[in-house]
Parts: sequence; C-alpha cells; structure tokens
Amino acid sequence: MPVSRRLPAILALWVMASAHAAPVLANTGANAGANASGDSDSTAPDGAIVVTAHRLDAARESIKPSLGASTYSLSNAAIQNLPGSDNQPINDIILQLPGVSQDQFGQFHVRDEHNGVQYRLNGVILPESIAVFGQTLSPRLIDKLDLVTGTLPAQYGLRTAGIIEITTKSGLKDATTLSLYGGAHQTIEPSVQLSGSSGATTWFASGDYKHNALGIDNVNGSTKAIHDRTDQFSTFGYIDHIVSDSDRVAFTGGFSNQHFQIPNQADLVGSQPDREGNPIAVNGISSFASENLNQTQLQATGFGALSLLHSAGAFSAQTSLFIRSSALNYHPDVLGELLFNGMAQAASKHDLAFGAQLDGVYKFGTSHTLRFGGFLQRDRSKTRTQTEVFPTSGDIYDPVLGYQRGPVNGPPVSFASTNSVSQTTYSLYLQDEWQVANRLVLNYGARLDENDGIRHERQRSPRVNMVWTAGGGFTAHAGYARYFAPAPFELVASRNITWLYGTVATPSIRTADPAYAQRENYWDIGFQQKLAPGLTLGLDGYFRRSTHLLDEGQFGAPIILTPFNFARGRIMGAELSLNYAHRGFSAYGNLSLDKAQATGIVSNQYNFGAAELAYIATHYVYLDHNQTLTGSAGASYRWSHGALAGSRISADLIYGSGLRRMLDVPGGEAVPNGAHLPSYATANLSLGHSFGTSGFDVRLDVENLFDKVYEIRDGTGVGVGAPSFGQRRGVFVGISKTL
Repeated sequence: MPVSRRLPAILALWVMASAHAAPVLANTGANAGANASGDSDSTAPDGAIVVTAHRLDAARESIKPSLGASTYSLSNAAIQNLPGSDNQPINDIILQLPGVSQDQFGQFHVRDEHNGVQYRLNGVILPESIAVFGQTLSPRLIDKLDLVTGTLPAQYGLRTAGIIEITTKSGLKDATTLSLYGGAHQTIEPSVQLSGSSGATTWFASGDYKHNALGIDNVNGSTKAIHDRTDQFSTFGYIDHIVSDSDRVAFTGGFSNQHFQIPNQADLVGSQPDREGNPIAVNGISSFASENLNQTQLQATGFGALSLLHSAGAFSAQTSLFIRSSALNYHPDVLGELLFNGMAQAASKHDLAFGAQLDGVYKFGTSHTLRFGGFLQRDRSKTRTQTEVFPTSGDIYDPVLGYQRGPVNGPPVSFASTNSVSQTTYSLYLQDEWQVANRLVLNYGARLDENDGIRHERQRSPRVNMVWTAGGGFTAHAGYARYFAPAPFELVASRNITWLYGTVATPSIRTADPAYAQRENYWDIGFQQKLAPGLTLGLDGYFRRSTHLLDEGQFGAPIILTPFNFARGRIMGAELSLNYAHRGFSAYGNLSLDKAQATGIVSNQYNFGAAELAYIATHYVYLDHNQTLTGSAGASYRWSHGALAGSRISADLIYGSGLRRMLDVPGGEAVPNGAHLPSYATANLSLGHSFGTSGFDVRLDVENLFDKVYEIRDGTGVGVGAPSFGQRRGVFVGISKTL
C-alpha cells in the first residue's frame, strides 16, 4: 500500500498511542512527586517541584539508553573548560570527541562518514537544515552533549554515522548571564542567557550575535582572508510546565540567521575565450580579478518541538510534534562568475519539514525492559534558480572524455527554473533490554523504516548489542546493526540537465539517476578498563559494509552540497581513548585509525567527469573525507584554594593526517583521492578567572597557539569544490557577568 494511503491509519494509531502514553491528570501532584522521590531541594522556591522535575528528567533519560553503542559525553562544565568555551561553534567542540575529523565549511566526519549525523534535543529528532547544523545550534543551550556511535540500538535510525544527543539547560535556578567576547579576525560576540521559574513552570533562553572576518574558511592560507565577513544571529528557548507528578509538557525552539561572504582566492584572473581564442567582453569587460568577486550566501533556520512526557510506575513515554523551516539564498557576482566559469547562478532553496515522534519504555520486572516507538515526517522542498550562461556552437563527443563544450557562440543567455519535491518518512521500532545474568545485558530489537520521496524504499533492520560488566572496572560490548539511511532530502537537486546542453556548463556525462538510500551492515566491539581511580582506558573497533554508500559533494559556487551514491563501500577503524580526572585536574586523549573506500558512482553521475567516473567504476578509491589518523587531546586545572582560587588554565589540540586529494601520475592516469594532504596539529590555550560571588568571569583564549599553516582541502578530490585552510593564530578575550 502506498505511504499516502497509509497516512490516515498511521495518524489515527499515533493519536491513540499518544493519548494512552500521556494522560493529563487534574491533580497537580507536587507533594506526591516529592514523597515518591523521597528527596527535596530546600534551595529552590518549591522543593517539591524541583524533585518532580528531576524525576521526570530521569524518566526521559530511561527511554533512550544507548546500550552497547559507543557513547562519548561532554558536560557543560567540560565545555566551559575548553579554550573558547561556548563562544566557539558547536562543531569545534565536537572535534574533541573520539573518531571525529575536521573538514571545510564547519563540517566534521564521525568515523569517516560524510555527515550521516542525527541531532536530537531532549530526545526529539531535529530534521536536518540546508545549512550544516553544526553552525546553526549554539553551544550555550547545552547542559550535556553525547556522541552516540557504533551499533546503535533500535530507537536510533535514518542516519548511520552517529547521534548528537543534546540535553538542554533548564530554568530550575533563576539567573541572567551577560557576556562579551571578541578579538582576532574582527570578532565581536555579545550574548545573553536567561533562566528562571515560577511555580511549576521553568524556562531557559539564550541569544547571541557574532561578527567576524573569517566566516567560512580562508582559501589562501594567509593571516587575513579576502571577502569572508559574516554576521550571525541565533536564539534558543526552552520552557516546561509540570502538569502533575507524572506529566510534563515542554516546548523547545530556536532560530538562526547567518549571512556569509564567499571567500576569494588571490591572484587569479577570469576570462572566457571565443572560437579564435580572444577574450569575450561582457558589458565591455573581458577579464576579472578574483579578489574583486562579490558572492554572498544567506542561511536561515527555525525549529520548534512540543513534547508531552508521562511517567507512572513501570511506564514512561514522550510524544512530540515538531516543525523545521530552512532557507538558503545564494547571490552570485554575475559578471565575475561569467568570466571565471562561463556561468553564474542565483539560487534560492527552501525546505519545510514537520512530523511526530513517540518513544516509550515499560519495565517487566527486573529482567526485561521493553522500548518502543515511531516516527513520522513530511518534507517539502522548493528550489528556484536564475542562470546566466554562455552558449556554444554545440557539444563535441569524445569516446574517452564524454561530451565536451564547443567554442563560445554569442552573449550570455538566461534560464529560470523552479522545482518542487516532497517526501514522507516513517519508522517503527521495538526492542528488549534483557538482563541475562547479573553482569550480562542483551539488548535486541528491530526497526522498520520507509522513505517515499525521490525513490520509494524501505527496510527492516535488526539490532543486537551485548554488554558484559566484569569485576575490576572492566566493561566490554559487542554488537551488530543493520542500517537504512535515505539521502538527505533537503539537499536533493533537480535532475533536469538538458538545459545545460550546448552551453559552457555542458556535462560530460548525461546520466542523472536519483540518489538511493544507504544500506549497511555494521559490526562493533570494544571495552573500557578503569586503570586507577579517575583513570579510564577505552578501545573500540568497527567494520562496515555498505550498499549505495552516500556521499556529498560541492559541484557549484553556492555552498550547497549534493548527495550521490557509490555502489559499494567498506569502512573500518579503531578508536583509543584515555580519560583522567582528580580533584581540579582533568585530561583526555583520543586517537583513531580509519580506512574508508568505495567503488562505482551510481547516482547524479552528471556531476563527474567521464574519466573519473570510469576509474571509480573499476577501482575501490578512498573517500574524499577519509583521514587515516585523527587525534584530539586536552587538559585543564582549576584552583579551588589559595591565592589562585577561582583561576583556571586549559589547553587542547587536534591532529589530522590529512584528508584526501587527487593523485596526479606523470604520464599516467590520475587517481581520484589517491593522495592525502600534509598532516597537521594545532593547539589552543585558555586562561580564566572567576571572581568569587561577584558573578564576574574573565578569560583569555589563544587559538592555533603556534600559528600552524595547514590546508584542510586543496580543491581536488571526488566532490571537492574549493580549497580551504585552517584558522591562523587568534587571540580572544571574554568577560561575563551572572546576575
């Protein structure tokens, strides 16, 4: 039965399940909640309300344990200890976790997968935006951040790399924090955080504005970037109300608006030759200096989720309704892009997603815990483009290189295009946490996912994880997961390429198959050992085999990624982590070894050259985002006594052996992603002091302490569209006041 015919039945079942899962009781039950907990908080205006809130928080957490998966956590206190603290983008914070490697445009990769990360706020899935979420969410909303990866339990689906699970701050304590942060690269970043409560209602809100001259990446490696300013505003809010000792309703929402200049390379000149080889003039201009390009991009995302949590006895459930709207507008430099590329394209893209989510748990005695749930999402995307492009005298076919452009034949012509597509995704899961023995837990289950969009695909996915807790601080886990991950719908582009024929933008390949969902078998095994009080060692290994492995590439001037599939993929690796904490001192170190390869491009083939496509069809090549060695480390110390009481010092670093690039073989066939960029290591340092009970805090941060010049991308590789360098040394200062 098609999904459209199933929707009424699915919605009816959802309403019935929600009504059963979260009844609203007339009795407020504040005292009952305190008595049930057997605890109170005398520092709060109403200790019973606080206790009930904590109990409901614990009930929400009981719905979503990640048994058997690899989970790495950062608390708000740990984030504050990092250089930059919550003034840096959230993706920079995530880079300190094991198995996470850095890429351009604020992207990061978990275990060598391109994106494939799902964000959740308080257990509610956030639909992806057109922009990378790492640039949309502010770290100021985080109370705790978990990266959950490996063989995920059945409640996690539709993405294969991992889950960024964020528990947001709440308002159990009244506070207002004002801060100002700024320094290098013309950075200025004021922010405010508000939290409070009134009776059974609590709230938290944050807002910040950021301006700097290094909005995306420096494409030259110089100290100052050319044409790279950004202005960004983001806000976030959370409010909850305890209806009874068993029920709480909560709203989570946020909005971000980000304006970027597209950075320019230096010392390049653009021109287009006619059939005689003479430069063509457009409006009397026949050449254009790259430093003068003026391309800009605006990204805006808003989201909201309304959740109802019910917990009574052995049963807990959370039902949520959510919506997300995301828009992107790219404004080209028409003259400059025509002379550099032969084509200039203005693009406007908007995506609206809304849906519902249900997650529940029921405990059957001491041996079995049943978890179940479902997910339903509807997406609609609309894209408008206005393209200026030079026509040619016709396409020339070459049996090796495919179709090639002919000589320019006349002034630019204009094309307008509008494309609207929609999709529906739904999922169901059921699993059992079985306490097989005193020290052995088996978590097994399955999920059903179906996606009806550019393709209609579905899959049943079994999951099983085992956790063994031995004596002496030793814990081991092993698991298997079958994954199903649809192509990121918000990035899907129109496949009508016929209008490009007979222009300078003609594709060498005329095939444009729609993207498939990725299907994958995933195995994971690992252990943790407490070596001494406060000292823990962890080792984890994994192996993955994929069909229709998803990747993304930048194939045009707008910073919009386009998904495509490899026919088959194989990814394997291991992660080593070490953590130590004692009194005011803490330290960590992570090192991962990864290998990611794939063969055969089977969707959106028109974005690639004929020779590149032919090579990949018969060879396993490294994925462009494969990095053999990735490391991170850090340490911090906070003085609690003596003359330095309230002072702190911290440092962190990241290491990368280099992402992939094209390997040019003199006199031979170029190997896609056959080489890697040079390795690098960058360190950051932070000094700070909190002035007792005054509420004042000051900090000094130095990023890229040794001013390491390193290249993240060189503009070559499969799906790589532009070069980019890491940020040069920057000194920043911050002051905050908590009222």
